[in-house]
Amino acid sequence: MKILFIIPGSGESFYCGNCLRDNMQASALRKAGHEVVLMPLYLPFRHAVYKTDTPLFFPATTFYLAQKFFGKRKMPSWLRKISDSDRMLKMASSLSGTTSAEGMESMTMAMITGDDPAFREQVQQMIDWIKGSEKFDVIQLSSSLLLGIARAIQEQLDIPIVCSLQDEEVWIDSMKKKEALLAWQAIRENNRYISRFLTTSEFYRNVIVKRFPEIKDQTSVVYPGVNRTKYNTSSFPDVPVIGYFNRMNKAGGLDILADAFIKLKKKNSIPKLRLNIGGGSTGIDKAFILKVKQMLAPWKDSVDFEEKYDPDNHAAFYSSITVLSVPITFDESTGLYICESFAAGRPVVEPSSGSFREIVGDAGVIYEPNNSDKLAEALEMILTDKQLFNNCRAGALSLSVSRYSDTAQAEKIIRIYNNIINKV
Repeated sequence: MKILFIIPGSGESFYCGNCLRDNMQASALRKAGHEVVLMPLYLPFRHAVYKTDTPLFFPATTFYLAQKFFGKRKMPSWLRKISDSDRMLKMASSLSGTTSAEGMESMTMAMITGDDPAFREQVQQMIDWIKGSEKFDVIQLSSSLLLGIARAIQEQLDIPIVCSLQDEEVWIDSMKKKEALLAWQAIRENNRYISRFLTTSEFYRNVIVKRFPEIKDQTSVVYPGVNRTKYNTSSFPDVPVIGYFNRMNKAGGLDILADAFIKLKKKNSIPKLRLNIGGGSTGIDKAFILKVKQMLAPWKDSVDFEEKYDPDNHAAFYSSITVLSVPITFDESTGLYICESFAAGRPVVEPSSGSFREIVGDAGVIYEPNNSDKLAEALEMILTDKQLFNNCRAGALSLSVSRYSDTAQAEKIIRIYNNIINKV
């Protein structure tokens, strides 16, 4: 089967859950013997792990300038040449990573509705490229924030389109109320161009179906799939190590974990306890990271900050920890770091929010409310009760095989693709 996967680039300076989810899915399908073409949007994927196969479409710098300042007028070719340059894209990559749509409301609406002149110019270039390629059996979009692309493709090409769904409300609900309402309405109007929606948990399927009841029967759950051979290890660090592997920002709850770690160090019920922090950041996270470092300063000899993010270092990070905790502060649809942690046989400690009860099962400890006192209690529990830890570790390894393997993921996705193609 030949699959075109359209995915936005994030700049690669931090752990991006959506980027990782897309890459895991593409890798799983390739491993199963299918041809997957990754088409990047906005920013290029420079790391070899992503293996993109097409030109960059909707380059962030050009699209932003054209959409914001030129309206119905054509951008001058000399300015386009500058804005399309590798130097400008690298600069945009270094500044990327905002979790807020503030300042990008018009771009967001253009990508959802497909009605903007700058959008239409860019999407036609994409469609011309697709027309010039060997026909794809199916096209997959990374997010419903790209539904304008589905509309444009369906108007010119007879190829079924699948759309992933994951945490769109985090972006849309950061817009002004009126614009957010318009964005959700535009998604509802363009749902008809999608053959199937995929979510990464039952929790998020329920969230999205509650908002759009009309797509209930065309929405399926496909759990993330991890290549377990990359993470498999039987060794543990010599001393107990709590790990945090996600973008280092307030939304990820890093300050909550830091405060919980401080409480445990003061109590000293877990001798030689260490904290390992990884996952990268962007420029806008610097002030927050400085604050966390100041909090941890008295215990800096017990803390490792791996500030530079490298997609190749995921497995090495998980092998360096005993237990993972990312006390995310919003209702996340999955938490791919959990699936990776399970592949390495590492239990997790997570708040009782979003999909975590569903995703974690008996492979970790769930606590509530999401504050440092309760987190410290939960971490102390799993790190001082050997039987509990071993049971959670066994649960992690079991779920990694039965639910979060790349084999299981690829098999389910291919069944969905075949049903769509055969109109079953």
